[in-house]
Amino acid sequence: MKKIKSWRHKLHEVIYEADTPAGKTFDIFLLIIIILSIVLVALESVESIYAEYYKLLDHLEWTVTILFTIEYIIRLIAVQKPLNYVFSFYGIIDFLSTIPKYVSLLLAGTQSLVALRALRLLRVFRILKMTRYIGESNVLVKALIASRAKIGVFIFGVLVVCVIFGTIMYMVESNQNSGFTSIPESIYWCIVTLTTVGYGDIAPISPLGQFIAACIMIMGYGVIAVPTGIVTAEFADQNNKHIDENTQACLHCMESSHIDNSIFCHKCGEKLNDV
Repeated sequence: MKKIKSWRHKLHEVIYEADTPAGKTFDIFLLIIIILSIVLVALESVESIYAEYYKLLDHLEWTVTILFTIEYIIRLIAVQKPLNYVFSFYGIIDFLSTIPKYVSLLLAGTQSLVALRALRLLRVFRILKMTRYIGESNVLVKALIASRAKIGVFIFGVLVVCVIFGTIMYMVESNQNSGFTSIPESIYWCIVTLTTVGYGDIAPISPLGQFIAACIMIMGYGVIAVPTGIVTAEFADQNNKHIDENTQACLHCMESSHIDNSIFCHKCGEKLNDV
């Protein structure tokens, strides 16, 4: 029993942690496979390349899919509670990254070609697998979560402004044959203008409409700066609170944010490195 536990623990260290040489080697290998898979997805979208190299791309895709399948199975074996991994964020991403090729075997008819093309696009979820290897992404995610209320209020305020100015522009430009045919169209124009996108499909032609548009354009610079400032402030705050962490992952609950030299998991209380 102890040998089985030791074997599972060693496998867990290689798969879920990056502090050991074996773990780093595994992560680098997996990153290379992920990048290769994304390149394959991109190449398959080019009709000329797909038509000429279909068999080669298909064989490479099956190779990548099998490797990801093996990785998925090993991750299930390496943890004591596999369902925790299956329903975790990375578990769902890993599943979505692996399953399309297998489902394509069940949709082999000519009527399913459109569905197959859409199904292949699900493989772009593999790029999200890379986020688990970027340590600072955790700090950024925490900053975004901490600032979600402020950003939500700000976005709501921006929408209110767009509705108001969109309605005003409809009143001013509706008789000018300038594209402001309805209030929703005017609100769309206001959003495009306020975000400094400026497609140019709708444009005011009256002097008053152009003046209002100029005011909205100037406001657009503030719209860009405010959420950036909110997230930046939270990011700096998270960095100030940041304590050096390792990648030691708990074998029981899969929590990975532990302070260096931790003995017990701060989430479930189980002992770390119990071999």
